Amino acid sequence: MELLLLGTGAADGWPNPFCTCASCDDAVRRGEIRGQTAALIDDVLMLDCGPEAPRAALRHGRNLARVRHILLTHAHADHLGPQALLFRSWVAAGFTVDVVGPAAAVDACRDWVGPDDPVRFVPVAAGDVLTVGDYRVGVLGARHKVFEDGDAVLYDVTGPDGARILWACDTGPLPDAWFDDVADAAFDAVFLEETFGDRSDLSAGHHTLAAFADTVAALRACGAVVDATDVVAVHLGHHNPPIAQVRRRLSGCGARVGNDGEVVRVGASGCEYGTGQRTLILGGVRSGKSRYAEELLDAYPAVTYVATGGTREGDAEWAERVALHRDRRPESWSTVETSDVAQVLRSATEPLLVDCLGTWLTARLDLHEVWTGGDLAAVEQDVEELLTAWANCAVPVVAVSNEVGSGVVPASASGRLFRDQLGRLNTRVAEISDSVSLVVAGIPVRLR
Repeated sequence: MELLLLGTGAADGWPNPFCTCASCDDAVRRGEIRGQTAALIDDVLMLDCGPEAPRAALRHGRNLARVRHILLTHAHADHLGPQALLFRSWVAAGFTVDVVGPAAAVDACRDWVGPDDPVRFVPVAAGDVLTVGDYRVGVLGARHKVFEDGDAVLYDVTGPDGARILWACDTGPLPDAWFDDVADAAFDAVFLEETFGDRSDLSAGHHTLAAFADTVAALRACGAVVDATDVVAVHLGHHNPPIAQVRRRLSGCGARVGNDGEVVRVGASGCEYGTGQRTLILGGVRSGKSRYAEELLDAYPAVTYVATGGTREGDAEWAERVALHRDRRPESWSTVETSDVAQVLRSATEPLLVDCLGTWLTARLDLHEVWTGGDLAAVEQDVEELLTAWANCAVPVVAVSNEVGSGVVPASASGRLFRDQLGRLNTRVAEISDSVSLVVAGIPVRLR
């Protein structure tokens, strides 16, 4: 099963476009703009279809031409945009789409469908189990409502390959009896909403950070979440603290933040990190680029830090830099010192932080003795190998690199050679990255 997160934000997204709170300002500075939460499974099944979801699919490189099933959790406006059914009717799809959901949500769609449109409405309620195409769908209760109890549900979805997920959005903390329905489920992935951060005064229909941790603990206690389960927070809103704090706090309960455009490959034996998570961080010297790159990965329980600079005998200043970087990394991270970054990218089984491409390039120039007249073509071949491995890396990967060329022209030929080669390398890595940011004076600026 492949699941694409079309959005991971609350009803108003994150940041709220009308807000200037610290949380929203931080999200803007980081360029982390989250749309309304929805997901696409195997390109054929949608989990919710709010007004932003169809366009989000296109932004993330997909279209909805193959969608045969839409599972609606409820009729709130960020989860249901029935006009999508009208737009679909303008194209000859050639097959019927199932619209599954609570009766109130399904009824809200009927006026958007013509009498001959190939749409099948399937009202459901908590406790129902049905087959939707190649998927087994269990309908679960939600502590959430639009107008009355029972008009919102959650979904337990098993794919044709046996992969099983829990889609728990929207809901507040659930009663003890609810967990009986998912006991020993051993989900491969759980997508659980976390909307309110530390604001326990707002509503019982959404999770705070503390309630999220409690729900995850209850899912573990009943066997619904096991060691291999990927627990992902979605429906994130600006009542949360800044995202770096959210990542750290979620990691305490074995969960992580979901990201818009993230692809999760869910298998019967657990989850594999998907594509759509290649991030390039650029910046000048002491700009904060490495610290920001570390923040992007600090929610993962295990990360491999790929140090491309190695050691420099007799260089005390370099040793101090290395020590500062090492001391601020979590103890659960492992470190690999190598300039063979392509091999690490090909064989990785956990998230990677490559720091940095500038020292990697220096090592390759040294290896091929380019400074003293060696063949630059060998370095270019190394670059091609790196780019191929970067494009096909199967885990989340963040690479740090120096932004060059904004200052004076280097006085030496070797300095100009390095500047030109690194500038070209940065450009090519950026072309095949899903996210690119430039860090200036400690402030990340999202470029893509």
